[in-house]
Amino acid sequence: MNSLEIFKCLADSSRLRIINSLMIEPMYVELLAERLELSASTISFHLKKLMEANIVSCKKEQYYTVYRLNEKIFSMNLKDLVKDNRNEEEILNQREEKYRQKVIESFFKYNKLKDLPVQQKKKQIVLEKIVESFERNRTYTEKEVNLIIADFHDDFCTIRRDLIGFNLMEREDGIYKRI
Repeated sequence: MNSLEIFKCLADSSRLRIINSLMIEPMYVELLAERLELSASTISFHLKKLMEANIVSCKKEQYYTVYRLNEKIFSMNLKDLVKDNRNEEEILNQREEKYRQKVIESFFKYNKLKDLPVQQKKKQIVLEKIVESFERNRTYTEKEVNLIIADFHDDFCTIRRDLIGFNLMEREDGIYKRI
């Protein structure tokens, strides 16, 4: 359970209205839409967010999917809800990994590099992704390096230079090695 996700969900007035309706009784999308005078698609969108935060669960009953509150969350003490059991290092690592994934998704499509990032931190992440294609403790000729990089992007010269500049690879006498 992620407290932040719960609080984000509770910060939306439509979601609060849905929660209040589900406190009365479990309901399906169309009934919620009718009672709250919102479209079924809007209700579905908000229910998806509530389910992701584990505030709401659903169960198929005959023709309908019925949504109900997760009573466990609503019976929790506020202190328990806001208490973060993770240590600071773990939180920082999760944040960094999330940022890293976002950068990779932004700059890569079908494992091809769309553009080289200008920002140094993003460029570092992109280059770290590329250097994973090189084996450790193995040497490569410049031609081999170019062929591997060319699988990601046409500008293999810039990327090869950046891999060395960011200390991800080293070059000695025309031979390259992953650091």
